[in-house]
Amino acid sequence: MNEHAVDILTELRDLVREFVRERDWEKFHTPKNLAVSLSVEAAELLEPFQWLATGENGELSAAKLDHVRHEAADVFIYLIGLADRLDIDLSSAVREKIAMNRAKYPAEKVRGDARKYTDYD
Repeated sequence: MNEHAVDILTELRDLVREFVRERDWEKFHTPKNLAVSLSVEAAELLEPFQWLATGENGELSAAKLDHVRHEAADVFIYLIGLADRLDIDLSSAVREKIAMNRAKYPAEKVRGDARKYTDYD
C-alpha cells in the first residue's frame, strides 16, 4: 500500500476518533460492541440485494445504490474503530492476509474456480 493510502486510513481513523470523542461515546465503543455493530451494519448492507439475481449496478436503483454506499461506509467506520481500539494496523493486516491467501489460493491452481482451498486435492 502506498503512503497516500496509509495517510487516508490515518485521516479516516482520526475522523472517527473525533466524531466519537465529541459525543463522549468512547465508553460505549468497546471492542465487543464495535464487533457487534460491524456485524449488524454488514447485515444491513445485504438488504438492497435481497431477491436480486446478481446485484450488479443495473439491478440497483439509485436509492438502493445510495443505501449500499451508506451501509458500506457504516461497515468501514466500525471496522476502523475496532482496529483502532485493538491497535490493529489495517494496512499491514491487509497485506499480511493477502500474502496468506496467495499461499492458500495460488493463481495457477485456482484461476476460474470458486471452491474453498480445503476442497482442492
